[in-house]
Amino acid sequence: MTWGKSESSSIFRINGKIVNIRHWRFYDLPLQFIFKIITFFRPKVPSMRSFYFHVMAIHPIEFRYGTPEMKLIWEEDFRLRCLFRVEAALAKAEEEVGLIPMSAAYDIAEAAKVASPTRVKQIEDEIGHDMMAVVLAMAEVCKSGEWIHMGATSNDILDTATGLQIREGLDIIESKLKRLLEILLKRAMETRTLACAGRTHGQIAVPTTFGLRFAIWASEIGRHIDRLREIRPRAAVGKISGAVGTQAAFGTKGMEIQSRVMEILGLNSVDVSNQVIQRDRHAEVLCFLALVASTLEKIFVAMRTLQRTEIAEVEESFGKKQVGSSTMPHKRNPIKSEQICGLARIVRAQVIPAFENIPLWDERDLTNSSCERAIFPESFVMTDHILDLAISVITKLKFRVENIEHNLNMLHGLNMSENIMVALAKKGVGRQHAHEIVRQSSMKAFEQERDLADVLIDDNIVTKNLTHEEIRALLDPYKYLGTAVRQVEKLNEKLKNYLI
Repeated sequence: MTWGKSESSSIFRINGKIVNIRHWRFYDLPLQFIFKIITFFRPKVPSMRSFYFHVMAIHPIEFRYGTPEMKLIWEEDFRLRCLFRVEAALAKAEEEVGLIPMSAAYDIAEAAKVASPTRVKQIEDEIGHDMMAVVLAMAEVCKSGEWIHMGATSNDILDTATGLQIREGLDIIESKLKRLLEILLKRAMETRTLACAGRTHGQIAVPTTFGLRFAIWASEIGRHIDRLREIRPRAAVGKISGAVGTQAAFGTKGMEIQSRVMEILGLNSVDVSNQVIQRDRHAEVLCFLALVASTLEKIFVAMRTLQRTEIAEVEESFGKKQVGSSTMPHKRNPIKSEQICGLARIVRAQVIPAFENIPLWDERDLTNSSCERAIFPESFVMTDHILDLAISVITKLKFRVENIEHNLNMLHGLNMSENIMVALAKKGVGRQHAHEIVRQSSMKAFEQERDLADVLIDDNIVTKNLTHEEIRALLDPYKYLGTAVRQVEKLNEKLKNYLI
């Protein structure tokens, strides 16, 4: 393959033919030619990453997963503007204590409003240092540019900006946890008397209610809200500590400057620090997000199980034109529930690198930095995304009451064996003896495909203690729900205060 370029950046000669690539679809180009184009354009764009993403995104967060509000917080533009804000807050605090000249803080604050993230990337490509690129980009548009970043180290600005992002991210997560809690409590109350087959080990057990299931999930979401509120003061933090944590460059005003910067930004101050905020704080946040994701997976593993064709007690909403399979036209797959379960694995996977970021060399090293550029956005964006999905699925969830009733009664009384055992024990038969009597009767009923009531009536010890009418009444699953309804109502009273 031979190629050449003209004075126009869009005109190329490929194997002797003149081609204008503006008229080409990128995926139609020969692979070698794509490499040539990228090589040619490399000096003309601030970042090859941005050039490539302009052509075609790679990571599914770019085009498939995530909400606009959460993605905005972790986009590079927002990140850089957070850095500008921290620099402006630092200047204000330093001016107040007399470390930089009067009016410099105003100039720097104005520069923070107009400095260009694009220019930052251009400078970074030239000098290879992201934080110094921020300083220089601000200085270019600031009359008092020489006073920007006075006494600070890179991570004073970087880690504090991360604190701002975490604060905003947790605010979004909390609002959606509360919305999910509201929906779960609503469903719990609506279905608190809806009896259904309980299952243990994948086998039908004694009855429960759908309301109790929803209440259990709601209670777990309530605990996550508690955790978030406990974590926020430890996670939404910043620091201005200087090169190794001594604040030496700020003289005697270091602690005062740090406190004032965090007051301006609405963050908590670390108590002590070296060159970085200690990463146990960040690991705790990612553990929290992994817990949330795991709860969502727990809920939607149950939803997927209950939507199995042979169970079919609930169903995700299915669009009028929605397609379930490219080859099996009848399929109605629980794809949203499956997506929640799949992405929960990604969120959990970020916990290990977060833990490994805790032990850094001496006062700091850079091994956490590259890692965090991936794990922070992925954890927040994916968790937020599956929370949105969870809210949507549960809001639109359909119940198939006829199948719920069928499954509850399909064992012809076997799932009520516990009630018979307890009744016999109360009559003086003895708990262990009663267990063996009912066990043998249950096995016989199962193997002979008979109603448990009919087998029990043949047992002399049973009929000596219970009448036929009592036996049949004890096998009524709708009368063996214990305190399930009251538990739901009590939990609703407790957790509805979380929604205020």
